[in-house]
Amino acid sequence: MTYDRIDWHSSGDNFPKNLEFKNGGTHIGMFITWAIQNNLIGELHLQESKESLEKVKNRKITGCDFLIKECDSKFWDEDLNEEGNKFAKYYYADQEYGDYILDYEQVFNNYDNLYQVDDTWSNYDKIKPIIDKRYKEWKSSFL
Repeated sequence: MTYDRIDWHSSGDNFPKNLEFKNGGTHIGMFITWAIQNNLIGELHLQESKESLEKVKNRKITGCDFLIKECDSKFWDEDLNEEGNKFAKYYYADQEYGDYILDYEQVFNNYDNLYQVDDTWSNYDKIKPIIDKRYKEWKSSFL
């Protein structure tokens, strides 16, 4: 199952012409960063992408950089482990787009266009507590 792809965004009518391809994946990369930091990444990457995983964990590259380098710019179910996929289906991909994109829009509401959000660690630090909260809520719903 494909959750998201940079080209779905960067080739769309709402994508500003003056932005780079990578800007279409900033939101995807931030979610992947969160998954990496919370040990929800898939076995494929644990075997094949060890160096890049460490670079994300140590803030040497962003999740979007990881998405481009290790995932061919596509976010698939194989990128996450079982628990990661359950959460992603609930939060990221419920229906067309889940609550993640709504939270992302709210956190970065000072931008004219969400593709303008800079792929930075300081921006990741803004969305991380929201994803943490949603994850805790999701986990507690199973207890």
